[in-house]
Amino acid sequence: MSRMHNPAHPGEVLRDWLPEGMTVTHAAKELQISRITLSKVLNGKAGITAAMALRLSIWLGTTPDLWLGMQSQWDLWQAEQQPLPDIKPLGKIAA
Repeated sequence: MSRMHNPAHPGEVLRDWLPEGMTVTHAAKELQISRITLSKVLNGKAGITAAMALRLSIWLGTTPDLWLGMQSQWDLWQAEQQPLPDIKPLGKIAA
């Protein structure tokens, strides 16, 4: 059922986008968010919200969908690692 193998957290990808030598403090200032918020994202402890995706898209010249898509893929992969209850497809349930 797994669609892909352990995708990177978007914060990991974001780290690669930051110019070499740019501090988290400087990047947070540019994005007008707290250093703690950015640090949590970069360390995979927080996800990319819609608002954060918009900020990143403006700052980095990407689309918000790029960041939200990465977050969705990561979230889905994480969810697929957990056991699911035995759910029957709707069409197979007797009326």
